[in-house]
Amino acid sequence: MPKTKTRTAGSKLSQASMRELVERYQNFQKKGFPRRKATFEALANEQRPRVLFITCSDSRVAPDVVFQSEPGDLFVCRNVGNIVPSYGESLGGVSAAIEYAVVVLDVEAIVVCGHSNCGAMKALLEPGKVKHLRAVAPWLRHAEIAQVVIRENYPELTGAAQMKKITEENVAVQIKHLETHPCVASHLRGGRLAIYGMVFEIQTGEIRVLDAERGTFVPARNPLPVGTLSPHPRRKR
Repeated sequence: MPKTKTRTAGSKLSQASMRELVERYQNFQKKGFPRRKATFEALANEQRPRVLFITCSDSRVAPDVVFQSEPGDLFVCRNVGNIVPSYGESLGGVSAAIEYAVVVLDVEAIVVCGHSNCGAMKALLEPGKVKHLRAVAPWLRHAEIAQVVIRENYPELTGAAQMKKITEENVAVQIKHLETHPCVASHLRGGRLAIYGMVFEIQTGEIRVLDAERGTFVPARNPLPVGTLSPHPRRKR
């Protein structure tokens, strides 16, 4: 019997991609890890990140690169569209990451970060293009409010201006969803947590931050405006 060919064009492509990953790993072992050996040893049994960073799965969004963070700095949760389902609607991985970060890790801040040219935002504007995607289409319903806000309040916007606005509105919507999570609401009320909304511009590397008090996005500068008008902290007796 002739031998079955096990190598296809697809497998050759995947092998090339994985070869590159392995080569990068080997470079990390030789050069990167030795420079951070003490950091990794300290993190081996414990992590104490101060920020939960919720962002899109998009490969062009790299929090560690943008913020020049080190291992252990950020607790990162990624998904299509940087979405946060309201509490109780979808108790899955995102809700678990939020609860763990807030209750167990006691993070001080949560960032919801969108980005320019987001495929999920394009899908919100043209839902017919993803209706055949049986997981993506229902997932994007958690961002449907942003779609309605754009349609009913900014009908004059088109093209890049429309994309920019829906990206910003989606960040604001997901922050509202975030506040429905009991642990988040409690820590906000107790003054132990702050929430920030951001949009990363891929082409320029710039970040805009949601100023909840003004209802607009502004350039990122210290001190950062908070992304939610949370209730005043409970006074101690």
